[in-house]
Amino acid sequence: MAIDFFPPSEVYVGRDMGGRTTEVSAADVARYEAGTGDRHPWYHGNSPFGGPIAPALLYHSEVYRDLGWYLPNLIGNLHAKQEWEVFAPMAIGQAVRTRSTVVGRYRKRNRDYVVNEVLLTDLDGRWLQRSRTHQSFLVDDPSDAVVVDKERERRPERRFEISAQGDELPPVTRAVTVAMCEAFSGPVKNYHTDREMARALGFPDIVVQGMLSICFVAELMTHGFGTGWFCGGQLAVNLVNVLWPDEVVSTRGRVRDTVPEGRRARVHADVWCEKADGTKTVIGTASALRDQN
Repeated sequence: MAIDFFPPSEVYVGRDMGGRTTEVSAADVARYEAGTGDRHPWYHGNSPFGGPIAPALLYHSEVYRDLGWYLPNLIGNLHAKQEWEVFAPMAIGQAVRTRSTVVGRYRKRNRDYVVNEVLLTDLDGRWLQRSRTHQSFLVDDPSDAVVVDKERERRPERRFEISAQGDELPPVTRAVTVAMCEAFSGPVKNYHTDREMARALGFPDIVVQGMLSICFVAELMTHGFGTGWFCGGQLAVNLVNVLWPDEVVSTRGRVRDTVPEGRRARVHADVWCEKADGTKTVIGTASALRDQN
């Protein structure tokens, strides 16, 4: 039985943001490739799954299709944290369903955070993947025109050290261009594609969408673990500094440990994205399955 506990405009835990049914298409994959530079042969030809499959994070921005879960103060809002679980691959031509729900709210320092979970299934309801996006919003309206400038990442508290222990995964390096931003975050103008819109929201330049770096992590894991990423991949990362256009970013990982999981083993890795000067933009962990040796 429905009760009017929350007003219609309230962003509350449990709020259903709806979803859609769509078909995984070659056109979607082509757009993904243009935005990320990830062009794995499994996306177009034979794969261990019997035919072409989509990038695991093809629907990286499904959470942003309806921004009704955003808080009113958009100035300086940032993608702060991301979690992802991959249960099964998506075949080209397959029909899938999505559903988005607000599952968390919390306050940390001077920011309010909203957590939106997206569940992606096949038409029979089988889970294909689940993600949680943590978006942060300033509690108070800022007095300065620029909320996050390019000097912020140089502060001591914005520097992050990564353990040198463990075998390193082959890195993924990209020079992020405005054209990539437009392919990944467009075609509608927003602060991820347009400098004037970015400045209106308190940034000095286009803010490269945080999901792009998350996709770089997925590419790293795809090349490192193949089927074990598509059938059991997990990640949990924090977006700690802003990536700007025309910067080169390298996505790297080091294997931390390996533990048994059923008939296979789960490989845990520390993962991060860093600019040419060593500034970290993303830090966290990712894991995938592999056959036990």
